[in-house]
Amino acid sequence: MAVELLSDERFSRRTGITPDDMRMLRYMPLFSGLEEDAIQRLLIDASVRHFARNAVLFLQGQPASQFYLLFDGWVKLFRETVDGHESVISILTRGEAFAQSAIFECGHFPVCASTVTCARLLVIPAGPFLRLLRADADMALNMLGSISRQQRQLIHQIEQLTARTSIQRLAEFLCRLAGTGEGAVELQLPLDKALIAGRLGMQPETFSRSLAKLREHGVTIDRELVTIRDVAKLGVLAATDLEE
Repeated sequence: MAVELLSDERFSRRTGITPDDMRMLRYMPLFSGLEEDAIQRLLIDASVRHFARNAVLFLQGQPASQFYLLFDGWVKLFRETVDGHESVISILTRGEAFAQSAIFECGHFPVCASTVTCARLLVIPAGPFLRLLRADADMALNMLGSISRQQRQLIHQIEQLTARTSIQRLAEFLCRLAGTGEGAVELQLPLDKALIAGRLGMQPETFSRSLAKLREHGVTIDRELVTIRDVAKLGVLAATDLEE
């Protein structure tokens, strides 16, 4: 199936994908190994959309008619229990894809998804995406390889969660939020502390204890405001073997 290749400018106008977004896409596990023209062909019917905080993206059981890439913001995946409570499955942020497995299975969304903050998402319709893969065997094989790499990355992330202490996980999370390699910085926690704890694979009480232990390493917190005295030293802590 032939898909017209557009100039970068026309492609950006049609989809909302900026050159910076495209650079991010090329490094994402789902698209790594693909040439930029192949990524453009796959995403020609996609569109960048902005969502407000607490916007529902899809509900458990709905037909999986699209999947998503997260350019900015935070999204939670969750299930609703029989008593109406939420069971958080995952918290996702910039550079992560979700719901792609459901569209490959041509099934239904197994979880619910909603934004935790204002978010900028790439929404990719399943139909055109799958039709192109069915028509282009080489691209389909490349995509299979990309999915395999993504699965290995997820396994690595799980291994990191189990092998590293809660203090290391929290220190690394704060360093990533800081976005700088050294010096002092103040930042706002982007999520509720319980959601951050879930993202880091720990209970809320463990999260609170870990925050308290980081005070001796130059980290103080006042509600959502976090002050880091030295980001570089915190990064060293994140990479150092510690006992809980």
